[in-house]
Amino acid sequence: MKITFYTLGCKVNQNETGALEQLFCDNGFSLAQPTEDADVYIVNSCTVTAGGDKKSRQWLRRAKRQNPDAVTVLTGCYPQAFPQEASQATEADIITGSKNRAHLLDNVLSFLQTRERIVDIAPHQQRDLFEELPMESLAGHTRAFMKIEDGCNRRCAYCVIPRARGNVRSRQEENILKELAVLARAGYREVVFSGINLSSYGQDTQTNLAQIVEKAAQVEGIERIRLGSLEPDLLDDACIQQMAAVKELCPQFHLSLQSGCTPTLRRMRRVYTADEYRTVVRKLRASFPGATFTTDIIVGFPGETEEEFAETVSFVREIGFLKVHVFSYSRRAGTPAYDMPDQVDESVKAQRNHLLQKEADAIRSEIIRAREGQTVEVLLEKPVAKDRYTGYTKEYIPVLIHAPGHVQGEIVPARLGSFDGERCTADPLM
Repeated sequence: MKITFYTLGCKVNQNETGALEQLFCDNGFSLAQPTEDADVYIVNSCTVTAGGDKKSRQWLRRAKRQNPDAVTVLTGCYPQAFPQEASQATEADIITGSKNRAHLLDNVLSFLQTRERIVDIAPHQQRDLFEELPMESLAGHTRAFMKIEDGCNRRCAYCVIPRARGNVRSRQEENILKELAVLARAGYREVVFSGINLSSYGQDTQTNLAQIVEKAAQVEGIERIRLGSLEPDLLDDACIQQMAAVKELCPQFHLSLQSGCTPTLRRMRRVYTADEYRTVVRKLRASFPGATFTTDIIVGFPGETEEEFAETVSFVREIGFLKVHVFSYSRRAGTPAYDMPDQVDESVKAQRNHLLQKEADAIRSEIIRAREGQTVEVLLEKPVAKDRYTGYTKEYIPVLIHAPGHVQGEIVPARLGSFDGERCTADPLM
C-alpha cells in the first residue's frame, strides 16, 4: 500500500516523520511519489500557532477529496495539546498524539480491517521515558538528523509546546551511540542532534549534553556533530569548555533569543537577560574561534513598544547573527500571553518583521562576504550539475562547489570565493 506524509513544524517533527516512514516501509508499505495517490495520508502536526492546526485539517480534507477511500491520520502536537478539539476533526479517520508513535502502525492496520474511527491520544505522565523511534537511514538527507531529547520543563508565556510534548525526557546514551554507528556505516559523516529543549538533555538521566557530544565524537566515521536549538542560560562555563575540546563539534550555535530587550524577555517569561545572552556569546566566541550564531526572534509580543523593538534591532546588529528566523507573535489559546494586555496590531507586527528581517539579511551578507578566501571544509550535500554540489561548512556557510572526483556525502577542504546573496562559490583544495 502507498503512504504519504505531510510534516509541519520543527526538525524534531521531521525526524519523527523519517522514523515513521521507516517503520511503515519495514512493514510492507511504500512511499507514494508526488504524482501518485496514496492509500494512507498522515499529517504530523505542529501546534505552535493556530494556523498550523488549520493547515493540518486543510491537508486532510484535500487528501479525502483526492482519494475518498484513503485512510487519513492526524498525529503529533495538535491532538496532544488540544485533544478535545482535535478529536472533532472529522477529516481524520485516526487521531493520535505525540506519544506512543510506534502504535500508529497498529492503528492504521486496525482501521484497514474494521474501518472504525480511532481516537488514541494518550496523556503525558510525569514518569514517561523517551520513546525510541530508531532510524537506519534518512531518505534525501546527507546529514543524519537524530532526536536525542523530548519535552520541556519551561513555561514561556507564548508557548504551548510543554502541553504537547510533556516534561524533559532524554534518550539513553547506548541507544544514541548504537544508532550513530549504524548511520556512520551507512555513509553519514555529519550528525545533527535535535530536541524540543536540547540543552536540557540529561537532566533526567544524570548526564549532560557535553558528555554525549564527547562520546558521539568517538564513533568511528562521524566527522561532524552539529547541535540544534540551545537555551543560552544552560550553557555554563564547564559545558562550554568540555564541548570546546571536541574538534568534531561544529562551531555554529543556534542560540534561542526571542527578543534582544530584557523587559520583553521578562514578559515572555524567558529566564535570561539580554546581557546574560551577550555574555554566553562572548564565551563561545572565545572558546570556538570563528564561531557563527543563528537564532529565532519574535516581534510584536504583547507590550512591545517601538523603543523595545529598537533594542532588539540594535542587539541583532551587535551580536552579528549569521541567520535570524523572524516570527510575528501569534496569539495562541492556552498560553498566558493570549490574555496579556497591549496586544500589538497585526500591521505593526508585519512592519517590524520586515524591518528586522531586512536588517538580519544585510548582516548575514556582511558576515559571509568577510570570509572570502578562507580555507574551510564542505560537506557535499546536493548535486546540482555535473561535479557541482551545494553544501555547508562547519560554520554553516552555504556553498556551491565544483568538485570533480568527489562524491555526495564526502567532506572536502576548499577555499571560499564570492557570495552571490545565496551561496558562496568554493574551489576544492584537493
